[in-house]
Amino acid sequence: MVSPSSSVQAARRVLADRLREICKDSGLDGKTLARRCGWHPSKVSRISTARTTPSVDDIRAWCVACGVEDRAEDLIASLHAVEGMWIEWRRMERTGLKQAQASVLPLYERTRRFRAYSPSFVPGLLQTHGYTESVLRAVQRRRVPVNDVADAVAVRMERQRVLRGGERQFAFLIEEAVLRTSLAEADVHLEQLDRLMTAGAAPNVSLGVVRSRIGRTRMPVEGFWIYDTAQVNVELVSGYLTITQPSEVSAYADTFAQLANLAVYGERARALISSAMSALR
Repeated sequence: MVSPSSSVQAARRVLADRLREICKDSGLDGKTLARRCGWHPSKVSRISTARTTPSVDDIRAWCVACGVEDRAEDLIASLHAVEGMWIEWRRMERTGLKQAQASVLPLYERTRRFRAYSPSFVPGLLQTHGYTESVLRAVQRRRVPVNDVADAVAVRMERQRVLRGGERQFAFLIEEAVLRTSLAEADVHLEQLDRLMTAGAAPNVSLGVVRSRIGRTRMPVEGFWIYDTAQVNVELVSGYLTITQPSEVSAYADTFAQLANLAVYGERARALISSAMSALR
């Protein structure tokens, strides 16, 4: 699978470079290494140029062939880090939605500055119980065989405790379409909009609504979260992407700033929310 992120490709290249250097330092060429591992020479070429990601067994065999068995565990740790940057939904959610929700809690607890942009849904930290249940129920029906929606909702609601207190800062941006499009029933969506009316009242929380209009200077992009300046998570159709490469984190921060400049806040944002609420009554 080819990842949509250059961060993943860059990490794969770093691992490939380390393996290639080990081969060179051991005085072996690709053909000799392949023969010692019992592989076709093309496999060595694919691994050393990052066209193929090695397996754990491949790394162990490579290190044994080069006489550096003691380096295998460090390289395997690097492999697991690369694998963790891109996770398909079916892999992440194979045991249900609860674990997927709980897995990000340590990240939330250590983050002090959150920036979230959502083109389709209310961000999870601002969701009501009913809205969350509607969203996760739709996800479960579409792709998750295990039905643990109630437990997953409880985990997401518990996660909202990071909003309390002033030690963390939150900046949320949503597209105006989020106010008028929902997987939830009308009464549930109305409750959610009512929650948004007061979401930006706390001094550590900012809520901006990006207007839907002709002539925008920045079109909607995929939803993403920025955690401090260290990490970006992007939810794509096929999987969950983690970005840590500084240049890419910076690119998402720049995009967030551009979208933030298009948004309205305070009374103007509440007027849009109120208009959406009136349409439901």
